[in-house]
Amino acid sequence: MRHRVSSKQLDRNRSERRALLRSLARSLIKDGRIRTTVTKAKALRSFIEPLVTKAKKDTLSNRRLIASKLPDKHAVKKLFGDYGPRYSERPGGYVRVIRVSGYRRGDAAQLAEVQWV
Repeated sequence: MRHRVSSKQLDRNRSERRALLRSLARSLIKDGRIRTTVTKAKALRSFIEPLVTKAKKDTLSNRRLIASKLPDKHAVKKLFGDYGPRYSERPGGYVRVIRVSGYRRGDAAQLAEVQWV
């Protein structure tokens, strides 16, 4: 049974999954858009949206909380400097997942593009 299971395992253990999501979030914050599989994109969306919600209010405790989830100083600074004020009036839904036509060549996984709204 899968009661109260909120996210996919992505065929990784906990530390690998956490590292993957941190890396994807760092790339999305830095580049503005990334291309990955649909499953990873959906997992990334549920990881990064609470961070943006916290970044809307620039307090020391929010900075420390986001720095613990995303240990990259430049990404934290950009999150509070650019994306927090940008989405201050928006109640949620900061990230868009668009399915890209085509599949990855190696394993035929469906691709998606993740971008800011």
